[in-house]
Amino acid sequence: MMSLDISDSTQIYTAFMVYLDLLEGRNWHEVKHVGVAELQLVCLHARAREQESVQVMVPVPAHIRMSHERLREILKKASLPPEDPDTPVSVTLAIVETDSTIVYYKMTDGFVMPDPPDDTEDMDNKQWRKKRKRLFK
Repeated sequence: MMSLDISDSTQIYTAFMVYLDLLEGRNWHEVKHVGVAELQLVCLHARAREQESVQVMVPVPAHIRMSHERLREILKKASLPPEDPDTPVSVTLAIVETDSTIVYYKMTDGFVMPDPPDDTEDMDNKQWRKKRKRLFK
């Protein structure tokens, strides 16, 4: 990561922390670092499972303030084109605190429909069926 054209050593350290978390803590596959020089960011491309598509992680230190414009710029320049044209563009912010705590936030360009609940009791619930009917109209 040090060989990338990124001048901020804090950014490189943050990316390394996320890299270790993905490989060692979460057992992700094919974790690769990619420098985005125009944003001065190190992005990580990785797969949660071998059969899944590649996700983009954008490590950022917690103390850095992010504007809406900066988030939009990151979403445009750091994301990969989706395999399915109906899928919105997305990246995951990996926010790293000074105590090495990492919080992951997935950002998308637009709204994404939530997955149905895993709990079968909720599937039989009359109220859930009403909500589902309204969501998919």
